[in-house]
Amino acid sequence: MLAIIIMGSPTDREFTEQITQALDIYGIPWELRIASAHKTPAYLLQMLTEYEQRPQAKVFITVAGRSNALSGMVDAAVQSPVIACPPYSSKFAGADIFSSLRTPSGVAPALVLEPKNAALLAAKILGLTNPSLRARVAEQQQRQRERLHSADQSVQV
Repeated sequence: MLAIIIMGSPTDREFTEQITQALDIYGIPWELRIASAHKTPAYLLQMLTEYEQRPQAKVFITVAGRSNALSGMVDAAVQSPVIACPPYSSKFAGADIFSSLRTPSGVAPALVLEPKNAALLAAKILGLTNPSLRARVAEQQQRQRERLHSADQSVQV
């Protein structure tokens, strides 16, 4: 199994580290790449072809701000699941998000705005065929429930 994280630019690295840290918690191997749908489309398509030839279960996580053509292009080129996780920008009142919301027919990347949740979705997808990963997801969910229960207990009078 593998999570392939493709950043549209090196400036997305800090945001992407939140995804890789969460993938590490689940024990999911990952590879980090940089390719732009706008600036290096041929390179991106070549990269995707090479990944799709690998027989292992895989999920692509795309990280691209501004005009997010990366997620749609990756999804259109592969049969594996694609999770779009664009970094939030307050420029233009956050309007960058619209390039991730509206995709053409036949192009369906999942959109997850929180980096840790993108890793969680990747874990759930890959866990469909990996019982030990599925168990790790369940363990993390149980820990979260316990933290919330403890927090609730601490505020009760």
